Amino acid sequence: MTPKKDIYIVLTGTGTAFSGMIRWFTKADLNHASIAFDSELREVYSFGRKKMNNPFVAGLIQENFVDPFYSGTDCAIYHLRVSNQEFDMMHSHVTGMMQNQERYKYHLLGLVGVLLNIKIDREDAFFCSYFVASLFEETELQPVDKPSCFVTPEDFALSLCPHKIYSGKLSYYLRGADSHSARSTAIHNSHLVPGASAATRSTRAAEERIEGIV
Repeated sequence: MTPKKDIYIVLTGTGTAFSGMIRWFTKADLNHASIAFDSELREVYSFGRKKMNNPFVAGLIQENFVDPFYSGTDCAIYHLRVSNQEFDMMHSHVTGMMQNQERYKYHLLGLVGVLLNIKIDREDAFFCSYFVASLFEETELQPVDKPSCFVTPEDFALSLCPHKIYSGKLSYYLRGADSHSARSTAIHNSHLVPGASAATRSTRAAEERIEGIV
């Protein structure tokens, strides 16, 4: 049996003005997608705002979900298993991008292209769900059956329903990852998806810091 490792797709919604604008187009509550390489959501990457107070300065970021900005954030978390080789390849790809972080820009025109179903190319530019989907292009696992440049956070939600392990407040999830006593609070106040393993359930309790951008 091929050894496996866990990765997580995190969808979030903060209720910011920019997020509200995206929701007007998508009709979805969770409009930001991130990829996490650990169940505690300490190593999470996406494309979004680099400054909390300015949604127009955006690009490749490592997200900090313990920031107060995410205190009221709603989320859904999906658990996927990939081979060790695929995990290492994806992780190395992201960390390599982070070493040249300033090179990568937020692809706002790409969002317009999604709405019009037209591919709009821009070198070294992504939006959040495009970035996450692109990381799976060289793996056997394809979370969404469409080109990565057209993938939206809602596509992940629809395609990965069987893999959902948590839905609720991000803050509850993070508390549950750090404290056994907080886990019971998260279970009481949030919806843990049936079928998740006991080990998985013990760390479920909230989600992503949406940066306010898809």
